[in-house]
Amino acid sequence: MFKHLKAVSGDPLLALIMAHKQDSNPKKIDLGVGVYKDDNGHTPILNSVKKAEAILLEQEDSKSYLGIYGATEFEGIIKDLILGEGNPLINSGRIRSTQTPGGTGALKVAADFISANLKDARLWVSDPTWGNHQSIFNSAGVEVKAYPYYDPATNGLRFDDMMATLEAEAQAGDVLLLHACCHNPTGIDLQFNHWEIITDFVNKRGLLPLVDAAYQGFGDGLDEDLAGLRHMAANVQDMLIANSFSKNFGIYRERCGGLSVIAASAPEANAAFSIIGQAIRANYSMPPAHGAAVVYTIMSDPALKAEWELEVTAMRDRINDLRAKLVAKLAASGVSKDFSFIQDQRGMFSYSGLTLEQVRKLRSEYAIYIADTGRMSIAGVSDNNIDYLCESIKKVVG
Repeated sequence: MFKHLKAVSGDPLLALIMAHKQDSNPKKIDLGVGVYKDDNGHTPILNSVKKAEAILLEQEDSKSYLGIYGATEFEGIIKDLILGEGNPLINSGRIRSTQTPGGTGALKVAADFISANLKDARLWVSDPTWGNHQSIFNSAGVEVKAYPYYDPATNGLRFDDMMATLEAEAQAGDVLLLHACCHNPTGIDLQFNHWEIITDFVNKRGLLPLVDAAYQGFGDGLDEDLAGLRHMAANVQDMLIANSFSKNFGIYRERCGGLSVIAASAPEANAAFSIIGQAIRANYSMPPAHGAAVVYTIMSDPALKAEWELEVTAMRDRINDLRAKLVAKLAASGVSKDFSFIQDQRGMFSYSGLTLEQVRKLRSEYAIYIADTGRMSIAGVSDNNIDYLCESIKKVVG
């Protein structure tokens, strides 16, 4: 049955991570993996998470199934985190939220929902976007189109070109995917005035916005990072939001995320939510419990919640501090290229502006692993390796 099958190339980013693991150079640096790391190159468990797990170990009394939508009490946690506690939408009945296996699971369910219920809808994504977006929606039979986003000439945002393309080509009924903050892979975010313009355009053109909120808290703050999303949610009739708890709670392997649907009325939201439940049942039946239980335990305990917020702040401040240090040290090295734009980017990732040739030379000669696109994970930089990194970049860039 399988003799005719041909092996396919794996995910290039995962291959890069594996190549780093197999490299014996003691100075090797992994700037590919998309997880937070401390100064020792370790992804720690947050103290608040450890305390929540201790509580669960003591109090948990069953490992039975959760149900299609996950833990009932978790729906309110998702709404409060993405919209802000006390947001009028929460009590309006127009938003329903379900637990999912990570942000990826939320996007997969959204893709199946769109494919089955929104006839001929195309999905518009930024160029570039997270590498898995296209695969997820293509696998559901949704056509994916790209709008301009990153400008390699300025290392900035092509907002005018983005809107011109959408104005010319996006059709009523299409879906517009936006990154809420900390754009992956560029680190270049939409500003609040951009969100206002896009919200008006979505309403005028009749598009469905789908916002991917994977990195809340890693840009400027838990509330600040979603200001644009919240403006849009308050001013459109319909919307989908996929969010992840992997990054801001550091529970990557627990696969915890959420999918929210906003509709024009409570009955419409409930109808859409029931169909989303069918997609969940057909995909993975019901989500895992542990990650959501950890998040719920933290968010429902004022002391643990306050500790968690401080830990998110510490992770964010470390990444932003590393950006500033990297820019300063590169400039001090006498490198010919201006890398100051790195400090203006947000989140764990940066489009470094390094060429394919430069990236491959860094990999082959200096054991510095950066994606072929020049995208690097700032979280992989540390006080222990930043000097070597800057010296190596100087050698390949000139």
